Amino acid sequence: MTVYRRGLRFLRARRRAVAALAAWSVVEAGQTFLMGYALARALDEGFLAGRARTGLGWLGVAALAVVVGAYGTRRVYGCVAALVEPLRDQLVRHVVARGVREGDGGALSGLTQQVEIARDTFAGLVMVSRSFLFTAAGALIGLCSLDPLLLLVVAPPLAAGVALFALTLRPLARRQEAFLVADEEIAAHLGGICPALRDITAAGAEALVTADAGARIGVELRAARSLARRGVLRVACLAVGGQLPLVLLLATAPRLLAHGVTPGALVGALAYITQSLLPALQNLVHGLGTSGSRLEVVLRRLTPDPPPAAAGPAVTRQAAGPTAGGPARPAAQPRPLGVPVCADHPPARGPALSVSALTFAYGPGAVPVIENLDLRVPRGAHLAVVGPSGIGKSTLVALVAGLLEPTSGTIRVLGQPVRGRAAHGRTARGGSARIQPVRGPTACGQRVLIPQEAYVVTGTLAENLGQLRPRPVPEAELRAAAEAVGLGRLMERLGGPAAEVDPRALSAGERQLIALTRAYLSYAPLALLDEATCHLDPEAEERAERAFAARPGGTLVVVAHRISSARRAARVLVLDGRRALLGDHDELVERSPLYRELTGSWSRADSKPALAPRDPDRVDPVAGPGLAGDRRHVVAHGPVGQMQAARDLGDGGTRGREG
Repeated sequence: MTVYRRGLRFLRARRRAVAALAAWSVVEAGQTFLMGYALARALDEGFLAGRARTGLGWLGVAALAVVVGAYGTRRVYGCVAALVEPLRDQLVRHVVARGVREGDGGALSGLTQQVEIARDTFAGLVMVSRSFLFTAAGALIGLCSLDPLLLLVVAPPLAAGVALFALTLRPLARRQEAFLVADEEIAAHLGGICPALRDITAAGAEALVTADAGARIGVELRAARSLARRGVLRVACLAVGGQLPLVLLLATAPRLLAHGVTPGALVGALAYITQSLLPALQNLVHGLGTSGSRLEVVLRRLTPDPPPAAAGPAVTRQAAGPTAGGPARPAAQPRPLGVPVCADHPPARGPALSVSALTFAYGPGAVPVIENLDLRVPRGAHLAVVGPSGIGKSTLVALVAGLLEPTSGTIRVLGQPVRGRAAHGRTARGGSARIQPVRGPTACGQRVLIPQEAYVVTGTLAENLGQLRPRPVPEAELRAAAEAVGLGRLMERLGGPAAEVDPRALSAGERQLIALTRAYLSYAPLALLDEATCHLDPEAEERAERAFAARPGGTLVVVAHRISSARRAARVLVLDGRRALLGDHDELVERSPLYRELTGSWSRADSKPALAPRDPDRVDPVAGPGLAGDRRHVVAHGPVGQMQAARDLGDGGTRGREG
């Protein structure tokens, strides 16, 4: 449905407001008619005939018409508000609903700027369109009442000017939209460049980034010039519809007078053109020509056409589409342990994760963070990734999640290639790259990433837990998943799945439990935990990791920050600069000096044990005996052999992610 059809439907639904606006516009336009008519009568029947009182009387009628018109204008504004405010409310509801339903990142801009632009522009368009329509009607009726010959002189060029203007509206709107799109692309591009200026300079990518930005600016410049050229046509419309009638009237004045047109009627016609028609046409051309095209663009962005019915299931295909071997099955059936199974996942082919010759660097001239890495993780495996801070653990997870694009090499999840998104990473030929901040578990196809910063929205607990599912999750499945991950006690304390959740009232560890359960309920077989349990105590961390590792057909990759996480994993990947070593805990203790050093830094003799005496590991230390308020967190993110100072780990605070 086009913007025009939506507009007509909106106006039809408010017929009473439109009728009231038309009625008061007639009252307002009465002064237009009487201004020229009373002036003509004041001259012909009054001053030119030697009857001054009659002339003054007609001028008094014109003054009274101005007073009545002012009252009509006052009432017109109330009628315009009755049309404009419902439009604003309708747009706000639409933007909020789309932002909540689709997670639209532009919802805030839509509420704070675009809705207000649409509201103000619509009000201006109603005023100028209504004013031109009723002013032109009053002036043309006045010309006809004075002498039909005057109407024959003024009406044709006025109609030609309006028709020419109408023909320019659609091309003008297209060029206006092209200019706005180019401007938005520049803003988005610069928004990605500014936070990465240091990386761009370090990588020597200034020329590449400058050329890319210059190309985008060139596109906007061409769009602006095209828009300006189309704007020249508005001058032609004004010349034809507003100035030409005045010239024709003056040029034909002798002939008009010879055919019985009175001097008063000629002066009245001049007043109609200069005081009514020309100003009204100017307002229409400038208002509708600029604001009208802008309103069309904004409304098209705020209320996009819904996708066709055939494309609808693509959004929820992961849950509701057919499998490769048969028809679709109901996806929202409660399962005994709260482990969801997606009916749409094709049969897994190959290992859960396959990395071949993977290399990644933050810029064309930068030293690779990961170089020529080969890795194979079978389905159902449990892998821990360890290494010093900044060595590339989070980078590897971001590459697997598709948030970054590798410089070279391939990544496959269940046989499907992983391609980095351009909005989050780098181009194939270079440029700057950065990890896009992710505040909650994000599912993409066959994998789900749970970052360190857990994101919880205001709403019910069930809504938070079911964000990665296309349909509401049955309560039995919610409770089973919460019990498996370790959220059950918090769920009961909050009041069950239907309880409202205030993110500000939750601790960092409680938010992480909600994010973990949300990811556990997703359909993704591969779970990536990037320090997603850093705010949990060791027992809660162990419970959550064992729950993910026990998911039928599920594969778990953990960026470990405690030695206990590494010991629970069947395989451990040690990243050491450009090298990597894979093995189990005992093998790596013998073969990897770095792993032995990391293990030693995690279990220094002068540190207090962080786990309860019944913990089988008994080796997880706190950062130091004098570190207050660390909630038994193990800090293993500094360089090898270095502990983190107390001021770097606040009580309940968050640690910065590695690059």
